[in-house]
Amino acid sequence: MRTPLLLLPGMMCDARLFAPQIAAIRDRAVMVAPISGAETTAELARAVLDVAPPRFALAGLSMGGIVAMEIVAQAPERVAGLCLMDTNPKAEHPAVAEARVPQMERVAAGGLRRVMRDETKPGYLADGPGREAVLALCMEMAEALGAEIFLRQSKALAGRADRRETLRGVAVPSLVLCGREDALCPLHRHEMMAELIPGARLVVIDGAGHLPTLERPEAVSDALAAWLRQVDAA
Repeated sequence: MRTPLLLLPGMMCDARLFAPQIAAIRDRAVMVAPISGAETTAELARAVLDVAPPRFALAGLSMGGIVAMEIVAQAPERVAGLCLMDTNPKAEHPAVAEARVPQMERVAAGGLRRVMRDETKPGYLADGPGREAVLALCMEMAEALGAEIFLRQSKALAGRADRRETLRGVAVPSLVLCGREDALCPLHRHEMMAELIPGARLVVIDGAGHLPTLERPEAVSDALAAWLRQVDAA
């Protein structure tokens, strides 16, 4: 029996972040869980576990990866495989947490679109012919989720725990994947994660930034398929 796959999207993203991969993965059940109903990563992880299958392959991108690491910390016995994409195992740097405060104030005052358009999304992606279409989809996802979820997710990210020690204890097939041009969660951080997780495979996607699932969907789908074969065989 194929291991079900649970996907966790990044901040202000929904299932559309993984639409190409969902279309490509036809051999198993695939579920996308929202990470929007609480203000701590611990609570978000518990909410995901409440709706997840008893045991599953777990893949998260950016904030989704951060919540995935929290899930591993809380319930490692339920995770059959781990995939971390364009994410960060460290606690938030104090300077970054401080910079969130005025950003959250602008969003609370009605400036979500401006914050997303001018401050957040432009630095996410690599240059390329599909960049504008991906940015437009990012805006659609953010506006569909709304300001309240932006504020909750910002608080959760600011207060998150360092999960590097958690990664040292991972004992399931693991994939660490990132876009080579990811400026938000750079390559060296993924090299560190791949070294922390015993036996992890590192895949770097050329021509992609922070959202390779949309920027280079076929390459990501291929990497996920190879990882899922490992999970099924373990």
